[in-house]
Amino acid sequence: MKTLLVELFVEELPPKALKKLGEAFAAGLAAGLKAQGLLGEASVVTPFASPRRLAAQVSAVASKAADRSVLQKLMPVAVALDAAGQPTPALLKKLAALGADAAVVPSLKRAPDGKAEALFLDSLVPGATLAEGLQKALAETLAKLPIPKVMSYQLETGTEADFRPGWTTVHFVRPAHGLVALHGDAVVPVTALGLQAGRFTHGHRFEAAVSPVVLHDADRYAQQLADEGAVIASFAERRAEIARQLAAVAASAGAGLKPIDDDALLDEVTALVERPNVLLCQFEPEFLAVPPECLILTMKANQKYFPLLDAAGKLTHRFLVVSNIRPADASAVVGGNERVVRPRLADAKFFFDQDRKKTLESRVAGLAKVVYHGKLGSQGERAERVRAIAHAIVNQLREHTLPYTVEAKDEFDMLDHKVQQAARLAKTDLLTDMVGEFPELQGIMGGYYARHEGLRDGVAIAIEDHYKPRFAGDALPRNHTGTVLALADKLETLVGLFGIGALPTGDKDPFALRRHALGVIRILIEKNLPLQLDELIAAAQGVFAPEHQSVPVAEPLAGFLADRLAVALREQGYSAQEVDAVLALRPTRLGEVPRRLAAVRAFAALPEAAPLAAANKRVGNILKKSEGGAAAKVDVALLVEPAEAALQAALASLAPVADAVFESGDYAASLQVLAGLKAPVDAFFDGVMVNADDPALRANRLALLAALHAAMNRVADLARLAA
Repeated sequence: MKTLLVELFVEELPPKALKKLGEAFAAGLAAGLKAQGLLGEASVVTPFASPRRLAAQVSAVASKAADRSVLQKLMPVAVALDAAGQPTPALLKKLAALGADAAVVPSLKRAPDGKAEALFLDSLVPGATLAEGLQKALAETLAKLPIPKVMSYQLETGTEADFRPGWTTVHFVRPAHGLVALHGDAVVPVTALGLQAGRFTHGHRFEAAVSPVVLHDADRYAQQLADEGAVIASFAERRAEIARQLAAVAASAGAGLKPIDDDALLDEVTALVERPNVLLCQFEPEFLAVPPECLILTMKANQKYFPLLDAAGKLTHRFLVVSNIRPADASAVVGGNERVVRPRLADAKFFFDQDRKKTLESRVAGLAKVVYHGKLGSQGERAERVRAIAHAIVNQLREHTLPYTVEAKDEFDMLDHKVQQAARLAKTDLLTDMVGEFPELQGIMGGYYARHEGLRDGVAIAIEDHYKPRFAGDALPRNHTGTVLALADKLETLVGLFGIGALPTGDKDPFALRRHALGVIRILIEKNLPLQLDELIAAAQGVFAPEHQSVPVAEPLAGFLADRLAVALREQGYSAQEVDAVLALRPTRLGEVPRRLAAVRAFAALPEAAPLAAANKRVGNILKKSEGGAAAKVDVALLVEPAEAALQAALASLAPVADAVFESGDYAASLQVLAGLKAPVDAFFDGVMVNADDPALRANRLALLAALHAAMNRVADLARLAA
């Protein structure tokens, strides 16, 4: 048992994919070796990934797997042996193919195989050598790497001396130039991507002490690369070092200063450098007149810089750059980065100044010339649909808000006016230079330009927020106008794309419909809006022209939203049973879902819960099989058995109380009241035959069970809690 090291030395890897590539490379090799019995029980896998290498270090790897006994099926006994019990020609031929002969026949094992009996050969299979096992694991790993885009390149094979000059096409994420495979201090003779394994690798392009780096053994790989190659090979260690330097340099630059928190940027920068060196830079303070989102995005997206924020979270004129070199005098590096960022910031300032010369209202007409989707028209048409849906949402809020006073009417009229204005202008920033350069700023820039024009702050905030939530965990719109507009925008997207059949498939969701669905769900639940999901979908459908609704929408979209809600709730810690019980009723007011779940969880903790859930499931099955055989209502005169009379009495006593607290919104109390039905329900099933011979008695008992089922399943389908 020794440590194994495998390294692929390649040209610069795509930075956004490096972390996943490194993890997949190490995990794939380990899984392949384990499957072949080459890993010990205490084996530890350590991934390495830098801009020019993928590597894995695996401890406790055997040079050869243990031999193993394999029981191989030969053929049915009736075919293998004749009437005298002697081997048939078919059996002898099969044994010869396996390298055995008639001498092994007495040792063959008999065992049942389906309806017949078969013969089995117990043979010892030699374990794979490390060279064989690693070759297989390496090939499988490279074939399964999550490569975003495969490159094809030519590798020269043969030489003129061999009289076989030629080229071989190789497919990989980037051209590979070196392969290392060491087991302890010995080279493992494997090949990959046209390369033969050795012990040579390369360090930092400019600062390595030696080149190439001759690796002594697998255990000292990371230390030797650091000492001789000036490379921190571990992605995790390099990332931690960058984070440490960012915090230290920011603290030294001024009290309270801190770099912007961005894990994706930190991962990307980690994938760009091998020997990080964080340096402090700055730009002219006058650029701070530009919205900070523009400056931050310019520095992050284009230059991979870390802007510095003050103690209040406000952008400063300083930023941090992660250099890949450590010169004695870093002034040239600092000056170069400051010169590079200045034109970028100047462009942002120019875009901002030019955009403010035109009003948002003057850009409305231009939306008609911007294509939204080939089957759904222009952005102008889309904006009009969003406006109409938002108007319908305001009207639904009117209808579901009680009591409806004169003051409430004035408030809703004002809300509708602001929503209409915001909806008309919300998409106009798509025509600005700033959003043309940075599409990520759509909505945000609209809010800035609206404030610049003196529009009321509520409208400007709504324009800025109408894309929210943009991603999981993002904030929701901050005011009522933005909430209505964001809901309308997401419903328009969902209904429109469902209507033309542009649905997500597998892991592909080009229009981010899952994200839009989750946005609708979060707004309805977290804002606790008194809106019905089916009414919202119907209102959104109503604004589309018939040619935009070529396939059914209402049911598929409602199911899609229910699926996304179920996933989101399970991620929040609710059990699958709890979620299924609540969503089985397809609640249309999603704001009630958290209270229903809390009620179900509280009910499930009661000692009566399990038997009542099981009884509820039994009742449901009986009613399904009865096929409408229940009477319209329970006839008390036909309750001849004491247990059924007792159940009717308990139901008549408890159901009104449970219904009353249910209507008040106290779902937990409603279920707790119904827990009192356990004893009469148990007694009913112990002493009453539901399917009585007398049709009138049977119909009456079914009616009693139907009433019980209806009373117990208003909050959730309790049968889903049954084990």
